[in-house]
Amino acid sequence: MTESKLAEIFAEHPAGVLSTADGQGNVNAAVFGSARLVGADRIVLGLGDNRTLANLRQNPQAVLLFYTLARMVFDSRGVRLYLQLEGLLQSGPLFSETVRDIETKAGKMAARSITAVARFKVSAIRPLIDLHSSEA
Repeated sequence: MTESKLAEIFAEHPAGVLSTADGQGNVNAAVFGSARLVGADRIVLGLGDNRTLANLRQNPQAVLLFYTLARMVFDSRGVRLYLQLEGLLQSGPLFSETVRDIETKAGKMAARSITAVARFKVSAIRPLIDLHSSEA
């Protein structure tokens, strides 16, 4: 996995669906437009005080799915990024920078809702549709 590959993914897909699960395996999926690349294999997401944040506090694994639907489902493009939470920031330069970026993209109200910034390591990139793998 290269930083240029991740940069290409983020440039092509401004928003994605983040899937998380709590400690008991109860799942949640939410749309996020705040994902930002901060290194060769690191991303950050701004989070409000919500189910996603609660889940990440219990279970550090997540999947961020980016997709562009085509007329035929199997022609759709996208990727699945498998993520490992490295930390939740509630202050500091990266937190402030992420909140400013969200304000620019989504407005002041969205920026004010951010209570934490999740920093993830991208552990794997898989295609949106993978017909050749035994894993879904």
